[in-house]
Amino acid sequence: MIPSRERDTPADRVRSLMSQKENIEAELDAQASILKANSSTLNTPLVDVDGFPRADIDVWAVRHARVRIIELRNDLEALRNTIATALQGVFDPTTLAKSEPTAQGNVESSSSSTLVPFAKVNGVAPGSPAAAAVRVPRLRRHDLAAETLVQGLLREDLVLSFGSLTRTSFPSSTSLHPLVEFVAAHENRQVAVQVLRGSDETVDLMFTPRSGWGGRGLLGCHIVPYSG
Repeated sequence: MIPSRERDTPADRVRSLMSQKENIEAELDAQASILKANSSTLNTPLVDVDGFPRADIDVWAVRHARVRIIELRNDLEALRNTIATALQGVFDPTTLAKSEPTAQGNVESSSSSTLVPFAKVNGVAPGSPAAAAVRVPRLRRHDLAAETLVQGLLREDLVLSFGSLTRTSFPSSTSLHPLVEFVAAHENRQVAVQVLRGSDETVDLMFTPRSGWGGRGLLGCHIVPYSG
């Protein structure tokens, strides 16, 4: 009898990877709730003005949550790249066969060079969720000194991936309807976005689509299809 794993189709593999992605996102939410419960962010000082550990928060829990969030974000980035490759295999199995050895040997070696821009940022409203996007540095695990930077989406950014969406998610190069549906389904949930900035800088961002920020829409930016 052929082992069940060998009978798995490319679509089965994508479903399995998506399940892993959901588990990572769920743990990210759990770790973020620890920070929220302590009124902390990834950058909140953990010592008081005298240099002593703050007594009003659980310093150990906050520090552990920060490290775990960085680890999970790295895992999520690698998994998103693997999913992008697996999705190509759904439509063209020969593509998956060629890329699997590299992906299995070192998942984190997958790079954004395999992603193609599908949208362009035409404008960003001040004070919007898009403007408040946090840049996530590409880190080695357990790098306690690493910090995130509030940088935001910028005009002229080319979108390589938006959550689980990549160029292959859009049947038409002139419509961003899948993106509209994705954003609506992820209101008040953190979303990872990867953009090409300038000619060769790949930037990873995290932000949360939400209403009530003082402007229109959940993002506060104007994104148009891109096929250049």
